[in-house]
Amino acid sequence: MFIPIYDINPLDHVRRPYVTWGLIVLNIAIYVLGQHGFSGAASEASLLCCGAIPAVVTGQAVLPEGYPHLPAVLTPVSYMFLHGSWLHLVGNMAFLWVFGDNVEDAFGHVRFVAFYLLCGLAAGAAYILIDTVSEAPLVGASGAISGVIAAYLMLHPNIRLWALVFMKIPLRVPVYWVIAAWLALQVWQAFAATDQETAWWAHIGGFGAGALLTPLMRRRGVRLFDRDPSGVAVRRAEPKSER
Repeated sequence: MFIPIYDINPLDHVRRPYVTWGLIVLNIAIYVLGQHGFSGAASEASLLCCGAIPAVVTGQAVLPEGYPHLPAVLTPVSYMFLHGSWLHLVGNMAFLWVFGDNVEDAFGHVRFVAFYLLCGLAAGAAYILIDTVSEAPLVGASGAISGVIAAYLMLHPNIRLWALVFMKIPLRVPVYWVIAAWLALQVWQAFAATDQETAWWAHIGGFGAGALLTPLMRRRGVRLFDRDPSGVAVRRAEPKSER
C-alpha cells in the first residue's frame, strides 16, 4: 500500500542511531553473504534452516534430511534476520530506516536492542500459536519492525513524513494516517486470509508487543504523543545522552 521515505524528526538524546544502522547493515549482510541472495531470491536451505517453522518449533515435524539444522529453540530469534527476496529486504529496511532512529532515541541504544528482539519474539510467537502445525517458515524483520512502528505512533503520531502511496505516488502525510492504514490492512488480511504468503498475525503480534512495551521501556522524561498537531517537534532544553 505504501512505503515510507523520509521524516523530519530530529533526535533529542543520541547523536547517532547506531543500533538502527547496525541492524540494517546486519540484515543486508546476512541476506547477501549468508543467504546467497546475490541473484534475487534467498536459498531454500537458509529459509528452512533458520526460519521459524511452527511444526518444527512445537516438535510436530522435523526438517528433511540433507538440510542444515539450527536448534529449533533458536529459530524464533534467527528468523527475524532472514528475508526471502531483495524486495522483502528493501521494504523492511525502509520502515526501519524511517522509524527506527527516533524510537532508538526515545529508548536508548541498549533498551532499543532489547525492545526490537522482544517484539520480534512476540511476532514469532503469534505466528506459531495461530497455527502450530504449519510447515511454512516465518522469515523477515517485519514482526520486530511492527513493534518499532507501534512505538513511533505512540511517541510521535503527528509528525508528517514522505511516503510512496500505492508504491508510486509521493505524498507528505501525518504518520498516524499512514500507520492507521497499515494496521487496518494487517488486521483485515489476517482475518480475510486473502494473502497466505504474508505472516499477518506476526505483524499484529509485533505491533501489540511494541504498544505494550513502549510505556515501560522509554527513557525517563520521554513523553508519549509528544508532538503538537502541526507536526512540529517540541524541543526541550535537555543534554544529549548516549545510553
